[in-house]
Amino acid sequence: MNDSGNVAYEIRGGTEADLPSVFELVKELALFERAPHEVDNSVERMKMDGFGPDAVFGFLVATVDDTIVGISIYYFRYSTWKGKSLYLEDLIVTENMRGNGIGKALFEATVEKGKELGCVQMNWQVLDWNTDAIEFYKLYGSTIEDEWLNASILLK
Repeated sequence: MNDSGNVAYEIRGGTEADLPSVFELVKELALFERAPHEVDNSVERMKMDGFGPDAVFGFLVATVDDTIVGISIYYFRYSTWKGKSLYLEDLIVTENMRGNGIGKALFEATVEKGKELGCVQMNWQVLDWNTDAIEFYKLYGSTIEDEWLNASILLK
């Protein structure tokens, strides 16, 4: 149990039963990132992808009074230059709980999880207009690159 002085919270590994609340936070993040129309995932798909025989992601949750108020979703990637890496897909704390140290605790717990799992680095993306997040990540000595461009293709 952690206590930032204002709010007592706990960081723990996520479970299948957490997924409905986790998905609500994913939708809250999409709204914050101005792209709620982009979310076409579902709790059922997250169950298959996170807890099926070929699970592809893991997650940590932050709880206050047994209510999930923050999440960190991660998966493995491989760098041919560095080796096994942890990719932080999403880190979000619900809006009314921000400023209580929960995001910091989730980030640090994710870093520790990566070390525990034998990863040599952790990677993530941050939107260029999210200056609060950029400044937060810089506190950890993070490198924020502007050289690489994101690319993707839908496989549907």
